[in-house]
Amino acid sequence: MKVAIWFLLLLTQITIATAQKNKSVYLFSYFKGNGEDGLHLAYSTDGFKWQALKKDSSFLTPTAGKDKLMRDPCIIRGADGLFHMVWTVSWNERTIGYASSKDLIHWSEQQAIPVMEHEPTTLNCWAPEIFYDAGTKQYMIYWATTIPGRFPKGDSAGDEKYNHRMYYVTTKDFKTYSKAAILYDHGFNVIDATIQKNGKQYVMFLKDETRYPPQKNLRISTSNSLTGGYTAPSAPITGKYWAEGPTVLKEGKQWIVYFDKYTEHKYGAITSSDLVNWTEVSDKLEMPKGIRHGTVVTITNKELQELLKQ
Repeated sequence: MKVAIWFLLLLTQITIATAQKNKSVYLFSYFKGNGEDGLHLAYSTDGFKWQALKKDSSFLTPTAGKDKLMRDPCIIRGADGLFHMVWTVSWNERTIGYASSKDLIHWSEQQAIPVMEHEPTTLNCWAPEIFYDAGTKQYMIYWATTIPGRFPKGDSAGDEKYNHRMYYVTTKDFKTYSKAAILYDHGFNVIDATIQKNGKQYVMFLKDETRYPPQKNLRISTSNSLTGGYTAPSAPITGKYWAEGPTVLKEGKQWIVYFDKYTEHKYGAITSSDLVNWTEVSDKLEMPKGIRHGTVVTITNKELQELLKQ
């Protein structure tokens, strides 16, 4: 009898330990300053209190591109189990950065993917993101680009010479890529898109980059297809501050959208259960000092423990 009770207690302890080991943790990838020192990471167990890892020093020094920056890092976990990351390598190059990792500590050789080299007047490739499409078993990388004169609508409403549209490429192996194509154009300056699956629908969170008259807010668009057919944008879902760089976490039925209140030098967040009615929860956030435009990905507690050793 005593042996049976001891065995049950041992089994319970093992079960609890295993559950704790496999418990999900949220990881925030971000940059600081101009992105010159590379990849920064923070973690959270509740989605609101975020703690910087490695004493807020860089996990990866940028080497891709001429300017060797690592701005707007976006990380996802692929179907192959690897973490795949894309980022902005420069303010004015026609490439984006890419690298992969098994553990977020050791990274592959960095690539500068020439996504817009075929368009010689391209001014920029900013804030790339990546999405894995299980249906086609390929990755879509998407970003904002300005090609002067290409889209007359919005040409005089942006900041200086910029009038962005969202473009994309697809790849299965990160060696060969499709030719860049338009992902989103509704006649206005758009940037900082991030896409989430919601049932059979795709939800795009985007920034209306119109400067005159000023918008600088976040909106939503939906589509039944990942690579096109997105609707005109919703009304703004953020407040009367300027917001950029949305990233999204879904907990059960609750959506949390994080964003950079860049003119106020702090982060904000809003929540919703229906993608229509939004509640401001920025006052609940605790973020690392100086955090800039990044993304959220879910990792295991075991993976976190290895990061904490760095």
